[in-house]
Amino acid sequence: MSAYFQPSDLFPAELEVEAVHHRPDVIVVTAHGQSRGCRCPECGTTSHRVHSRYPRIITDLPCAGRRIKLHLTVRRFICNVVHCRRKIFAERFGDGVIRPMARRTARLETLVHHLALALGGRPAARFADRLGLPVSNDTLLRTVRRYDRPPPPPPSVIGIDDWAWRRNHRYGTIICDLERRKTIALLPDREPSTTKAWLVEQPQIEIVARDRGGGYAQAAAQALPHAEQVADRWHLMENASHAFLDAVRKSMREVRVAVGTATVNPKLLTAAERLQYEGYLRREETNSVIRGLVGEGVSIKEIVRRTGHSRK
Repeated sequence: MSAYFQPSDLFPAELEVEAVHHRPDVIVVTAHGQSRGCRCPECGTTSHRVHSRYPRIITDLPCAGRRIKLHLTVRRFICNVVHCRRKIFAERFGDGVIRPMARRTARLETLVHHLALALGGRPAARFADRLGLPVSNDTLLRTVRRYDRPPPPPPSVIGIDDWAWRRNHRYGTIICDLERRKTIALLPDREPSTTKAWLVEQPQIEIVARDRGGGYAQAAAQALPHAEQVADRWHLMENASHAFLDAVRKSMREVRVAVGTATVNPKLLTAAERLQYEGYLRREETNSVIRGLVGEGVSIKEIVRRTGHSRK
């Protein structure tokens, strides 16, 4: 048993405390990791080659009514494995100490989670403030969702389409889980090879909804030969709309002749269609008056004066 109390006794053994600074409302603890090396999260190889260092500020449990801020110096290591995709990686601490990308220690995160479960959003935020824990009600609710949300099941029905990183310049591929109605992947381009590489890693997919282009069809056929390919509803409606408009344009002369002899029953129109139809009738009446004046030889200036319409 140690005869003297050290500030480092309050912190995990993985951290080495360099200095402690006292302020009126906060205690700042400067520390760094004690391990000589770190394992690459990609290939698992331990590296001792330090690339660089960067600061990381972590909030810990309060002490004596004052908040505690950990100013960590985190090392970046160089992976020694040539074929590893992760050339440089940051120092990792145990999940029981500080989780990756976290801004609170694991023990503070656990306490925040229990407060949110017991009291909810705003009551837990007010109580946490009295305890010296600077967390908002939104943070508390996010903590509950993050801990209690089960991992999503692998998608079995997906939709693939292109989308614009920058319109008219750069396009990528968006992949959605159609059963959960969630975006699950954004690919950097719309090349069939890129889409195929992603689909190969998802052999459980049974249905692929896509546009009528050949690129995604080729990628799906090669990566998932067992999957059924269907045209999505949006592209079906879009293609049907284009086909209908093309047919109407080609037969516009016959359409004008047929519509010109027919009468419209205003009772069958919606409110918006009725307004549009009434405007059409007013324009037709005005045009008829103007054509009659032109036929009588009235000058344009006089027509403008009588009708109140611009010559344009």
